[in-house]
Amino acid sequence: MKNPDFDAVDDDDAFRSAMSGVQPRPASDRVPPPRKLPPPRPIQAEADERAVMDELLEYGMFEPELMESGDTLSYRGNGLQDTVWRRLRRGGYRIRAELDLHGLNRSVAREEVSLFLAECQSKDVRCVRIIHGKGNRSPNTGPVIKTLLDGWLRRRNDVIAFCSARPHDGGTGAVYVLMRAAPSNGQ
Repeated sequence: MKNPDFDAVDDDDAFRSAMSGVQPRPASDRVPPPRKLPPPRPIQAEADERAVMDELLEYGMFEPELMESGDTLSYRGNGLQDTVWRRLRRGGYRIRAELDLHGLNRSVAREEVSLFLAECQSKDVRCVRIIHGKGNRSPNTGPVIKTLLDGWLRRRNDVIAFCSARPHDGGTGAVYVLMRAAPSNGQ
């Protein structure tokens, strides 16, 4: 709504009047500062990492509790199926027998392991747990029985695979051992 007391002046005329005598600035001889570029990104490396994570999530292989650390024991014999290995590592087999090596010296522990596994083999017990302890009372060289057990089990023909147990079954202080089927009497 227009105010009748207000003298309407043409806006264009007012602007021209206000700008009369204004001259454009001369061109500057200054160079504009360079535009700061973002740091380079390793696009291919990022794509590779995303692909690995997608694959782990897709196939259900990412389980933090199964991630290996320096104090875990692990052995997988030739020809062992991936599903069997994963099931063993997840503690998916029923433990049919158990041996506790706490407090035993090297020679007694070796004899106990040998007798225990031979008995399990004769009774066709396929999955066992051996508790070796974490070596907290061992000298500064690390866990003694645990290290020896790793070697003993690897050299046995009746052991297919072994790995450190799940936390509720003893964690890195115990191993699940998967045994071969007992040979049939006809062989």
